Amino acid sequence: MEIRRRPPNPSIKVANLEYAIPHPDSKPKNILEEIVWEKDIEVEVARKKNSLEDLKKKIKDLPKTKDFVEALRNSKSKPALIAEIKKASPSRGIIREDFDAKMIGKMYQEGGANCISVLTDKKFFQGGFDVLVEVRKEVTIPILCKDFILYPYQLYQARAAGADAALLIAAILSDSDLKYLSKVAKNLGLTTLVEVHDSQELLRVLNIPTFKLIGINNRNLKTFKTDLEVTKKLAENYADQIKEKSITLVSESGLFTSEDLDLVNSYGAEAVLVGESLMSQKDILSAIKNLIRKL
Repeated sequence: MEIRRRPPNPSIKVANLEYAIPHPDSKPKNILEEIVWEKDIEVEVARKKNSLEDLKKKIKDLPKTKDFVEALRNSKSKPALIAEIKKASPSRGIIREDFDAKMIGKMYQEGGANCISVLTDKKFFQGGFDVLVEVRKEVTIPILCKDFILYPYQLYQARAAGADAALLIAAILSDSDLKYLSKVAKNLGLTTLVEVHDSQELLRVLNIPTFKLIGINNRNLKTFKTDLEVTKKLAENYADQIKEKSITLVSESGLFTSEDLDLVNSYGAEAVLVGESLMSQKDILSAIKNLIRKL
């Protein structure tokens, strides 16, 4: 699926004034494209508040990042669990009214999660890097910054906030973007989880040797429906290449029960990322223990 990085509104100058030309296809084609267009604005605002030099100063004295991949590979429960903290989503709206990120992070860790994912997108998920900062204060397990990362600046934001890993989405990044951002992330000590949605994206990522952690998103980005068969199809069709490259596979979205976890594990997913089904539970601690069958 081709995602346009910016609205197709070319500008012209008339008498030293710049005007946008109306375009017949100027509206976002889907929610992901809308988010990407909005992200440009969000990053521009952030740069004005905190320069890259400011972020570099914050990072300078931070402790070494935690090994995200090892935390998944060394999990006693199979598959390993990345538990996600998010207040809202475009498909469901507010997921949890009584949102206390620090409390949720503590319960995730106590319940047996191997890693935590924190949504930092503001407009569509009502998250923020301030949320990640608060969670980092409360937990010792590795944290993934989950956002729609387009620029190196965002990786610096993630590192400054206390993240150990960052999400890169193949659908919104070119091959050169993926390679460049992975180099920046590596220099910052961040693990990269690269998310794919179909075989075309997976092949692209498999052809870039630097990636050792790949997430298969079971959610159709046009309809927002989930289907665990997406993990089955991709994991089984590319099993040899995944094994040969020693890649840890993560199944994402549409996971609600321990049986779901067992199913994607049987397909080849060594880890899962679970968010909404935990965030919507009244008793999160019990929910996460039941999910991974921790007594």
